[in-house]
Amino acid sequence: MAQTRRKKAARRPSLASRVLRGTLRTAWWVGVRLAIVVAAVLAAGTAWYASQLPTLDDLLDPRDTGSVTLVDDAGQTFAWRGQQFGAVNAETVSPHLLNAIIATEDRRFYWHFGIDLRGTLRAALTNFRAGGTVQGGSSITQQVAKLIFFDNTRTLERKIKEIPAALALEWKFSKSEILSIYLNRAYLGAGTTGFEAASERYFDKSAADVTPAEAAMLAGLLRAPSRFAPTNDLKLAQGRAGTIIGLMQDQGYLTAAQAEQARAHPAVLSAAAAAKAGGAFADWIMSTGPDFLTRRTTEDIEIATTFDPALQRAAEDGLKAVFSQKLKSGSNAQAAIVIMSPDGAVRAMVGGRELGAGEGEFNRATMANRQIGSLFKPFVYAAALQSGASPYDPVSDAPLTIYVPGSGNWSPQNYSRSFLGDINLAQAMANSINTATVRVQEATGRARVRAMAEDFGIPGPLPDGPALALGVSEASLLEVTGAYAGFLNDGQKVTPYGLTQLRRKADGSVLMKAVPQRPVRVLDERAAGEMVWMLRQVVEFGTGGRARLPDGRPVGGKTGTTQAARDAWFVGFTADYVTGVWMGYDDNTPLSGTTGGGLPAEIWHETMTRAEAGQPIRPLPERIPEQRVAQATPETPVAASAVENTVRSVVQNVLQGLFGN
Repeated sequence: MAQTRRKKAARRPSLASRVLRGTLRTAWWVGVRLAIVVAAVLAAGTAWYASQLPTLDDLLDPRDTGSVTLVDDAGQTFAWRGQQFGAVNAETVSPHLLNAIIATEDRRFYWHFGIDLRGTLRAALTNFRAGGTVQGGSSITQQVAKLIFFDNTRTLERKIKEIPAALALEWKFSKSEILSIYLNRAYLGAGTTGFEAASERYFDKSAADVTPAEAAMLAGLLRAPSRFAPTNDLKLAQGRAGTIIGLMQDQGYLTAAQAEQARAHPAVLSAAAAAKAGGAFADWIMSTGPDFLTRRTTEDIEIATTFDPALQRAAEDGLKAVFSQKLKSGSNAQAAIVIMSPDGAVRAMVGGRELGAGEGEFNRATMANRQIGSLFKPFVYAAALQSGASPYDPVSDAPLTIYVPGSGNWSPQNYSRSFLGDINLAQAMANSINTATVRVQEATGRARVRAMAEDFGIPGPLPDGPALALGVSEASLLEVTGAYAGFLNDGQKVTPYGLTQLRRKADGSVLMKAVPQRPVRVLDERAAGEMVWMLRQVVEFGTGGRARLPDGRPVGGKTGTTQAARDAWFVGFTADYVTGVWMGYDDNTPLSGTTGGGLPAEIWHETMTRAEAGQPIRPLPERIPEQRVAQATPETPVAASAVENTVRSVVQNVLQGLFGN
């Protein structure tokens, strides 16, 4: 019996064994129930997200606003604004694009149930070793869930929520439909949403037609749209695309020959994207149209404009030609250019030098109100002509003092601190004589001068004092250029415009059209023709000599330099175009050795030489005045010889920097 008890004791489990078994049973009990709870929660979460999913059609257009496409005067696209979009599906895009996306983002997309466990574990291990998030393990389905339900923040809570959301997508939609949603919702830089918009934006072709190299570049945008956008850094984008081509080859989507071909011929931008043309012009157009059809549109809109890409290149190249040769290295000096037709149709616009800024930067052609200096003087002489004066009428260039109530005596100075004595109106404007111009204003009447300037488009309110004649008022380059266009437009006011038609992109229906301007005459025909003639004398014999064109094409214009040379201007015209140039610093730092007759006139010359290349020479609509005074010709005595004129120009360019012109 004792032996039997010993045998039973030997068969009885040890205490450790009983504890282990008990622990395992408890763990199993807890684990099973926990799994049931997790499964229930996951099922409930999946069902909830599935109930929140919109229809497929709604998911294929994710935007909350519409897009704006801008076309030039020839009907070609030159700029985009808003959320660009084009609906596609997985069956219609290029197979190279699908392969590039899957090779890059989720190589097991067709085999997992929405969550790639291997990819997630691999990313988790990599991030643990790095001590932070350096690699994403999200499947394409999870990325779609994030695009639909979540923002871009990376938190553990969001990653957990992605799981039921992804399962809901796999439950409700097919793999092809999930891919289609992804193709349409992914943001790909430069304001483009979806691969169709990105393909059109960067390559000017449908996503159905992209090559392997182009597909790889588009897929490369998914990692960092702004950094890898080819409009931002083409070489970087091509390098990223090369990496993706390697992935496509490794996974069997490209043969070795195809991969080599794609590397040898990397994707390049379309002409419009490469030029990045019309940024300032496009921003201006967007600000001139109604908000609900431009910046806040809920539809896809197309805007037809007056933009001329050839003239835009002429302006950009003209500016670069002068600044690259004449500006000191590291200078932050800025410049702006506007080119318009005599009727006010704006053809090109440079809002400033590129110093690292991008789309939507400060547009100095339209937003900067600067003192216009001697650009104001033609309105003084125009008022005099309209009152019956002649360009040959005499005026005294002698010391002048005017009492200004509340301020005391005011004495305008000339650049040279010297005086020419008796000259005529044409000579006074050609050489930008301050004392003579003030005398003309006082004789004509300040009210008439103010009215003349405002009627031509110089914004008010204008000052009341005698310094009005010397341009102490402020205006934008666009406003001043438009005002000068009135001289060329037979003395009729010009309102600058750039939008000709606004239409719905889907069906081409016209929503808004530019209404032709009603002619408003400011100068009579005689005064307008004589004003054009006087402005031509400025270039032929006066301060605007550097603007003369090499082919002898007739040019009129006026220089302007403000006090201490904080702003330098030249606005001039041929028979074809009116072009304005401003130069200065954004912080009002004085320009060193620069006047309106210097670099701005040279920029104008370089711009218009390019703009008029190949165009027939046409005469200006000038009227040569009848000579009333025998000695009064624009050449004598002020510009009696070419040598005298050159010497005077050099002296004036130096002194204008000190006193303005």
